[in-house]
Amino acid sequence: MTEGKTPAAPLPPLLLVGCGQMGGAMLAGWLADGLAPSVILDRHRDDIPAPHKVVRQASDLPDDFAPALIILATKPQKAADILPSIAHFARHAPVLSVMAGKTVGGLTAALAAAGTPGATVIRAMPNTPSAVGQGMTVCFAPPAATDADRALCTRLLSAVGDVAWVAEEGQMDAVTAVSGSGPAYVFLLAELMEQAGIAQGLPADLARRIARRTVSGAGALMERSGIDAAELRRRVTSPGGTTQKALDVLMAPSAWPAEMEAAIAAAAHRAHELAS
Repeated sequence: MTEGKTPAAPLPPLLLVGCGQMGGAMLAGWLADGLAPSVILDRHRDDIPAPHKVVRQASDLPDDFAPALIILATKPQKAADILPSIAHFARHAPVLSVMAGKTVGGLTAALAAAGTPGATVIRAMPNTPSAVGQGMTVCFAPPAATDADRALCTRLLSAVGDVAWVAEEGQMDAVTAVSGSGPAYVFLLAELMEQAGIAQGLPADLARRIARRTVSGAGALMERSGIDAAELRRRVTSPGGTTQKALDVLMAPSAWPAEMEAAIAAAAHRAHELAS
């Protein structure tokens, strides 16, 4: 927990299913905030501190365990394998899925086929900056979800960053493409700036340092100022200056604007494919 921060109120019992990249990022953020699931189901993690219990397979879960929320953070491709083994817990607890592409209808049908009809499923798409408390999570809840269900999800996810809700599930594919996958685009930018700096004769360690700091610093400035990104870009761009020359290349019709739109469209299309 952050120094000087008021201790968080205890959470009700939770079951985190999957603790890989996304589940692990959320868990790191929760631990730093003094929160964590009661039980974690994962085959590979053995570094979770007590008193949080880690089990390797669903059959190791206590029969009398009654979670207030189940967080599904496995890879979408593993949903068909894991859902039957935890479906009975969803009879009395809502399911918060952070699996890309998997729809509320698809997960509800899968749980019904596993013996738990009428389960409440809420979708969320966090991103990996959740690990440092700077995440962005967007959620969708069907009418079956109660205000208490939504409040618990908001409380849990706001511990690792900002939380927003959408009214239409169809918007979740775009959310996945923009913010779920978005950190990779930013990391690629830092990577390419570093490589370009080296190509211009900078020492490798200096090129890396200034590229990373420039990206993180620009992000912090944008977040704290609240100024529109386009306006911030204009403010740092002197007509005829060095930045203008670079932007003339990046903003050419066939460059960044078109390529970024195409990249996000491709990611959104893949998110839609993962629903099947």
